This record gives sequence, C-alpha cells and structure tokens, in this order.
Amino acid sequence: MTATLDAGHVLGIHEGSLLGVFNRAGVLAPGDVHVARRLARLGGDDDELVALATAFAVRGPRVGHVRVDLRSVRATTERESDEGEDEIDLETLPWPDPAPWLASVAASPLVAAGDDDPAAAPLRLVGSGLYLDRYWRDERAVAADLLARAAAPGGPEPGGLAAAIGRMVGDDGDGEQRWAVAVGAMRGLSVIAGGPGTGKTTTVARLIGVLAEQAATSGADPPLVALAAPTGKAAMRMQEAVRAAAGGLDLGPAAWAQLETLEASTVHRLLRPRPDNASRFRYHRRNRLPHDLVIVDETSMLPLWLMARLVEAVRHDARLVFVGDPEQLASVEAGAVLGDIVGPASQGLRMRAEASEQVARATGVALPVEPLPPADPAIGDGIVVLRTNHRFAGALASLAAAIRSGDADAAIASLTEDPDDPSVRWLPIDVGGAGAGELDPIRLLACDAGTRVLDAARDGDGHAALEALASWRILCAHRNGPAGVSAWNARVEQWLSEEISDFSSDGLWYLGRPVIVTRNDYGLRLFNGDTGVVVGREPAGVVAAFDQGPVSPSRLSAVDTVYSMTVHKAQGSEFDSVAVVLPRPTSRILTRELLYTAVTRARRRLVLAGTEEAVRAAVARPISRASGLTERLWGGGA
Repeated sequence: MTATLDAGHVLGIHEGSLLGVFNRAGVLAPGDVHVARRLARLGGDDDELVALATAFAVRGPRVGHVRVDLRSVRATTERESDEGEDEIDLETLPWPDPAPWLASVAASPLVAAGDDDPAAAPLRLVGSGLYLDRYWRDERAVAADLLARAAAPGGPEPGGLAAAIGRMVGDDGDGEQRWAVAVGAMRGLSVIAGGPGTGKTTTVARLIGVLAEQAATSGADPPLVALAAPTGKAAMRMQEAVRAAAGGLDLGPAAWAQLETLEASTVHRLLRPRPDNASRFRYHRRNRLPHDLVIVDETSMLPLWLMARLVEAVRHDARLVFVGDPEQLASVEAGAVLGDIVGPASQGLRMRAEASEQVARATGVALPVEPLPPADPAIGDGIVVLRTNHRFAGALASLAAAIRSGDADAAIASLTEDPDDPSVRWLPIDVGGAGAGELDPIRLLACDAGTRVLDAARDGDGHAALEALASWRILCAHRNGPAGVSAWNARVEQWLSEEISDFSSDGLWYLGRPVIVTRNDYGLRLFNGDTGVVVGREPAGVVAAFDQGPVSPSRLSAVDTVYSMTVHKAQGSEFDSVAVVLPRPTSRILTRELLYTAVTRARRRLVLAGTEEAVRAAVARPISRASGLTERLWGGGA
C-alpha cells in the first residue's frame, strides 16, 4: 500500500486500530480517517466502532453514496472498494457485527437517530443507514418537495388538451410520447425517461408547443420556459435539438416564436451562483425562479445536492420536467437521483387509476398501467418511460437491451449471432495485450476519420473538420493505463503518422489536432466537453475551430487531445461510429451502466474491444448507490 493511501504515515494512527486496518486495506482514504478522528475528538466519543462508522459515512459521498448502510456495507464495499489493491481479501478484515455496531452508533453523541429527532448532530442514523447530516437534509428536502409537487392539482382538463396533442404529435408519435406530452402538460412534476433514440427531445418540443398554444388560445402570455442541463455541453445540445425538433411540428406563430428563440443554460447558471459561495445560489426557497416551465435534460447526471437546490427554487405553481435515461451512468458526485425518482416505473407505468384515466382521455390512447392504490404516493402519476427506439435496430439495439436488462448471455449472443450485421463488430481480445493486427478494425476507423479531419484542417475548413470529428470516437473506461484515454490518443497519433506520409503530431497545436475543453470558459462561450479541431488559417497560422467559432490557441488554457475520451465525458453525446475499449474484468470502473452508456453512444456502428469475461463482468455489475430517496418517494414497497 502506498503512503498516499496510508493514514498511519499521515496521521500517526495505530496500525492495529480499526481505522488503521481499514485504511491499510485501501478501503478508507486518509481524508475519511482524518474527519472521523476529528469528529470523535470534538464529540468526546472514543468508541472505535463509532469512528469506523463515521469514516464510512464520510467515504460514502466520495464514491457516490448518499448514506452508508451499516448492515450491508461489508458486501457493498467488496464490490466498490475504490482504493484497495485487487489482491486484498476484504473478507479477512475485522468487520463489526451489525447489531452492536448499530447500537454503539445510535448511542453516540455524534449521532441523531431517526427522521424526527430534532437534535443537531453531524451524523444522522435512519434505520441502518448512516448519513452525514448535510446529505440527510438534502435527501429529505428533495423527497418532500417532489412529493408535494406531485400531489398538487393538475393543469388543463384532459378534454382541452386532446386536440392540441393530436395536432402536435401527428401520426408519427407513439402512444408513450403522447402520454409523456399529456403528463407534462397536466402535472406540476413529470419525468420523461428513456434511452437514446426514444424521442425524448422531440417530446419536449411538443410539450412546449402544446403549452404555448394553450396559452395563446386562452389569451394568456406564453409560458416562460427554462431549458437547463448539468453541463454546458449538454445544455447546448438540448437547445439545438429542441430547435431542430420544432422544425417538424405543426406550430402556430406563438409556439414557433418561442421554440425558435429558446436558450438553454447549465443548472448552475440558471440558479445564479453567489460570488462568495459556489454551492449557494441567488434563487432558492425564499426567492424562486420566475419561470412557468423548467425542463432539465440529462437529469441522471445531477447530484443530490444540486437537485435539492434546483427543486427548492422552482415556484409551486410552475411545471418541473425531468428528462433523461435512468439506465445511464449517474452523477460523479453523490446520488443517483433520476433512477431513485423513476424507481419501479422503470419496469412499466405506475399510476393511480384516476391519473391514468385522465391521460387516456387527453391522448385518446390507452396504455397498460400497473395501477397504484389511491392512497399511494402520487410520484408515479407523472412518470413516463419511452421504450420505442426510433434510431437504431438490429444487433446494436439487441445488445443495448440485453445490457440494460442484465442478461449477459443475450449480450454475448448479440455480439456473435449475426456476423453480417454491420452495426456491431466484436473484438474478443485483451486490449492491453493485443497483438499486431488485432486492433485493425479500430485502426481503420481512426485513420479514415482522422484523414478526413486532417484534409479539412489543411483546407482551413473548420466546419468540415468538426463534422468529420463528430462522426466517430474511441471511448475508454479509464483515463490512464493500456486501455485508457492517454494510451489511445497516443496510439491513434502513431497510426496516423504511419498512414499519412506528411502527418506530424509534433507541437501542441499541430494541424488536425482534435481538442476537448476541460473547463468552462464563459468569456469564450466554451464549455467543459466542447470539441474543436486545429485548422489552418492564412497567413501561415492556425486557429481552433469550434461550433461557436474560431478561437486563437493562445486563449485556450484547458484542452486535451480527443481522439478518445472517457465514457463519462461522452455521456449525452452521440456519434455515427464508436469504438469502445474495455479494461480487464477486474476493473472496479467496469459496470453495467458504463457499458450501456458506451454502447448507446453509437448511432450506426459499434466496434467493441474486450474479452468475453470483461463483457460478462460489466453486465453482471450494476452500480448500486446507497440512498433512501426511492423509499421516501415510493414507500417501503418500492
């Protein structure tokens, strides 16, 4: 174990203590141990069991959990230990017995017990779940706000919506999309969920059109609409997609004018961060947003704390619509909020009878619904999951469905059953030890696209260079290592130098270099995730071409090369052709959600490089984030 992971070197703790043992095993980082010891001193509690529980509660948000469940943490940590060596057997660690562990924690002055305990304490124990107080408060506030919004009286009567929905959706919309539009128009809280190609953005455009035309018909002002997403790149994609979708709708002048001019922003910019505190905002519970309709795309990327700030800032009488895919990777911070909200509705519509009957009258379409008893929470009344894929079919669609359902045998079958299907090519190899020629399909893809990028860059044609770059990407689970982004960027540059006689990657700003922005720059209107290409400019100079326009390289302070990128960075993007490079099956990053997200970035063609063991390991390893939000929203039967 390296010194950077060993709190014994940093803090001088006894190596035989519980904190020392779990730190040296790579389960607890020095920061987890330091906070636990500091709280123990402040609270006057020297119980080792309490200190260990505190350290796990601190560790939880660092690895994505909202809380730590002390009854199941042993099994969870076996799957998710994020800093230990692979050869360490976590089963041999001195795990406390849950019953006395919970008793010690409940008796500690550092801990308030239950949701109703008014005591102020740094930790909160609810059942067997231990929270840092901040995360407990955020989770409880999100649940209360969403349930209140879900239970509020609906909007327009079903009969008044039927004609508008029929005209806006037309003959090409499926029943699920009609229901999603109706639910968004009728309820204060709605969720439009679904995978890539299921029509989420088109449904959003139709919803805005219906509400704008309803307002015009009644003589009211058009609704003030906010489009937002977790990242600047996702916000720009949403803005462009909604405007493009509007072009195919039967819109009146008022609705068209509104959709044509809509601008999206990040959730942070929508809420207006305070200059003195980046996690506090101008808009909050006592100063609400002015918008009548707030639509948030890529909601799966929102962490719990930001969801809490957003929900409290939306007016009680405004509509709040969440859009996203709950099967994709969740936020890199704590929480899997969209998945928690959708809950059992991911398996089929879950609405109370009155709500589903209203939607059926508004759409003229009856869909199968698993009815909820009238007394159940109203959260399910506003959730529609779109399942019909309008973008890809064949082996690519089958593979995505198999991964989503956790069926490893079906996933392997999708990769092998139809070798003539051009949409999927499987290279069943260990990428780290791949020999000459085994990676040729990826090399051909990279060299074809790279040549087109370079030709356009030499011609000074930024638009063509960006189009060529946007047509393909290599996606990796890791940044470093043999299957990581750094290695693959270097590999592609080597391939291009071998393929193109006068290609050179010498220098930082070589012609044809694809770049990705790694930090928001509001002055340049460039956002984390935006991509560009270095192109020639007369006389004898270069610029970095972006969709927003050309930028002098001297003004770019945070960019990386982007022949390849991590799957996390690619979330929300789509490419015609994608090569996915899997790490070895022991990688802790390799999960079902990561593989599903990677595969569904491809519109037409996928090349998947990785062993059968790696594919099966990913499909069998769903991300499980400890949270109480689903139970708070849906009740104990969820």
